[in-house]
Amino acid sequence: MTRAFVYPVLSAAFILTLNGCEPAKTVQKLEGYTQGTTYHMSFWSSKNTVDSVALQKQVDEELQRLDVELSNYREDSVIEKFNALNSTEPQMLGDEVIALIQAAKVASEATQGCYDLTIKPLFDLWGFKGESLTQPSPSKLKTALSQVGFNQIDIIDSTHLRKKNPTLKIDLSSVGQGYSVSQIAGIFKAQDIDNYLVEIGGELQTFGKKPDNSPWRVALEKPLSTQRSMHKIITMNRTEPMSVTTSGTYHHFFDKDGKRYSHILDAKTGTPITHNTVSVSVFDENATQAEVWDTALLCLGREAGMDVANKMGIAALFIEQEGDHFTEFSSTALTDLKTVVIE
Repeated sequence: MTRAFVYPVLSAAFILTLNGCEPAKTVQKLEGYTQGTTYHMSFWSSKNTVDSVALQKQVDEELQRLDVELSNYREDSVIEKFNALNSTEPQMLGDEVIALIQAAKVASEATQGCYDLTIKPLFDLWGFKGESLTQPSPSKLKTALSQVGFNQIDIIDSTHLRKKNPTLKIDLSSVGQGYSVSQIAGIFKAQDIDNYLVEIGGELQTFGKKPDNSPWRVALEKPLSTQRSMHKIITMNRTEPMSVTTSGTYHHFFDKDGKRYSHILDAKTGTPITHNTVSVSVFDENATQAEVWDTALLCLGREAGMDVANKMGIAALFIEQEGDHFTEFSSTALTDLKTVVIE
């Protein structure tokens, strides 16, 4: 799935002194590469001193573990080994993968199959993994569609999955980074870090506040393919966990014969989406849930997506493009979310 970006606003004075004679509280940072993208984490603790070297090691080990579990770009991952196995026998995938599939299934049902993790055969058919687009013939598209659908898998229990169609393949790219954010946030919590901003590939979660008692602020990227610039500033006026994730159509696409093809495919038709919604951001306490829904709602587009968001209580920001003009639409749950300010 194509990811857009929400990134921290790194304003001046990340090193700030509190009032009185208490030691200065410093925002520490971790940065690196994982899952084919980058991560940036800012944190400080009001309770203890954090060993950033030890924390970096723990974070990297967890991200490496998740990469081996969830990544579709590496043949030795748990999910790719499952995909490569042409069998209808139950397979052990582990509770993490099964939980992600179950979360995605809820969104798939709500979108009437537009969003579906079993879409991988269609991605492979269109050639979106490479540098050129291959528009499939109707017969090849029909064959690929026959391999797609949540109705073709059985969730046996919390750790086992069975293919009804042995050629079925699952793509976890629309849930993996959000889940990774949730897992790293769990590590921070276990270390008694009560203030942080965790970002992986543009998906992020905040908790607490900055040392000067001001809220965390992040920037939402303007949905343009020609440049990278800030579109909106999001202020997290809450100390409890809040995640924001974004899915967009504007960085990854192909132009062919005067027509633009998005990387976001409708799993019901097997073809790229054609509506004018270029970005969907979702706000949720859980980064995994947020990432599932941003892609699902983007697949539908603003009109149908807004109906689903309002029905399911999803706090979502839709951005549509007409020429050089962008129009924003907020779901009811986002309008009611007073602790998040978008300006």
